Amino acid sequence: MAWRRSRPNHGRRVWYIPDGYLPPLSSGPSELVSHESLCLLNPSPQEAHVTLTVYFEDRDPLRGISLKVPPERTWHVRLDRPEQLGGHVIPRGVPYALKVESDVPIVVQLSRMDVTQPNLALMTTMGYPAE
Repeated sequence: MAWRRSRPNHGRRVWYIPDGYLPPLSSGPSELVSHESLCLLNPSPQEAHVTLTVYFEDRDPLRGISLKVPPERTWHVRLDRPEQLGGHVIPRGVPYALKVESDVPIVVQLSRMDVTQPNLALMTTMGYPAE
């Protein structure tokens, strides 16, 4: 806790991303696939234990996706890869939102690579810190 008191503005424990959407199509080469990445920065000297909740418009939330981010590291979690989400699948072409909870303060950003058209688009946004 001494680290938290000495660096009070470096991250938060709860974040929200209200606009999630995995584009259903890709028009680029096989290595260039439409996807989203949840960028997690852990500036603390201890491992961050992160839990994701995925909210949908028409179904119950997907809860309990557990991630670990090493101390003083970043991890860009590909949300289209179930192996990075403990086997959980976020469906393509379906709007969703994320709640990101951590036991230590972290910084959260979402990036979307959309290659549904030949001229790709990259969007990125900071999460909303709720703490």
